[in-house]
Amino acid sequence: MEEEMLTLDKFEEASEVVKKVTLETKLVYSDYLSAQTGNKVYLKPENMQFTGAYKVRGAYYKLSTLTEEERQKGLITASAGNHAQGVAYAAKCYGAKAVIVMPNTTPLIKVNRTKSYGAEVVLYGDVYDEACAHAYGLAEENGYTFIHPFDDLAVATGQGTIAMEIFKELPLVDYILVPIGGGGLATGVSTLAKLLNPKIKVIGVEPAGANCLQASMKEGKVTTLEHVSTIADGTAVKTPGTKIFPYLRDYLDDIITVEDEELVVAFLDMVENHKMIAENSGLLTVAALKHLDVRDKRVVSIISGGNMDVITMSSVVQQGLILRDRIFTVSVLLPDRPGELSHVADVIAKQNGNVIKLEHNQFVSINRNAAVELRITLEAFGTEHKKQIIDALYQNGYQPRAVRTNI
Repeated sequence: MEEEMLTLDKFEEASEVVKKVTLETKLVYSDYLSAQTGNKVYLKPENMQFTGAYKVRGAYYKLSTLTEEERQKGLITASAGNHAQGVAYAAKCYGAKAVIVMPNTTPLIKVNRTKSYGAEVVLYGDVYDEACAHAYGLAEENGYTFIHPFDDLAVATGQGTIAMEIFKELPLVDYILVPIGGGGLATGVSTLAKLLNPKIKVIGVEPAGANCLQASMKEGKVTTLEHVSTIADGTAVKTPGTKIFPYLRDYLDDIITVEDEELVVAFLDMVENHKMIAENSGLLTVAALKHLDVRDKRVVSIISGGNMDVITMSSVVQQGLILRDRIFTVSVLLPDRPGELSHVADVIAKQNGNVIKLEHNQFVSINRNAAVELRITLEAFGTEHKKQIIDALYQNGYQPRAVRTNI
């Protein structure tokens, strides 16, 4: 069956099949990102899917290709979260049992939502690869049918239906940016895109701390990373797919890697400018836009998912504000006498700075008349406003020193 996949006929078939379980995610033109990059940037918001990610496409199409006997044996997979929900939901649609092995680091929202579709969840390992090995063992032990999250041509065909929708809305698209974990989405999208228009450029995007496909491309063969470290949990994969690697090698035009800090800033951009929540892996293509050295092109960024738990969201917002100089901390030394704290506050207030935390340390020196430390955490409008506040402190006789912000 797999040898027949990734053809135009199969992509067309899959596009009709997945309509039963997908919501319409029309392209969203981004004025903000277009102005930032000099291109016409469109977002493909797969974070708006019913399961919160594109993965339901590949899972449901894969199940449609199985026999009833294969489905009724029970299904099993390993996933950092989004494929888990896709398989759980697809299994529910077919009335089949689903067992999902997820890494211990999986965000709670993904675990709970997977359970809500009726699946049995097993937490195992710290990264996807460890969970996957355990899932294979359970499949052999119990006779389950294994649904691989990315190294499966039928799954990749289902994921590629995204490219079909992009072309229908934007036939003259020049670039498609696609996130990469194991490579299933990138395989489907790049293969179909090249079938529809060989001139289109498809760029894969990986976290710098989990760049398994980039390493594999460099070696010319599937390569396993020694370890991965990234906040993009959905793409924290050590080894790309073996079956799909030839397609990725032939059809991807380039791979961009982005640092975790770039994802934090991209999260703020999406929330503030598009009122849209996207998870860290889903933001890879947004962060990669500034690395794309082209102008005046039609660029589509695939936002692959939006399943982020509130605690992670809170942390990302705080770090993003710090990185954007919207929140910062300075330390000043002042005499321990009445009125000094009021004077510092007055200087900051005149610059429209907003104090959100004060730490007053009288024991930084034995000479309290010369050195009492005041740590001030402030809210500002950005880098220029931060500089304005610090300059005002200097002008009033203080020597502000930047220190680590700890909200």
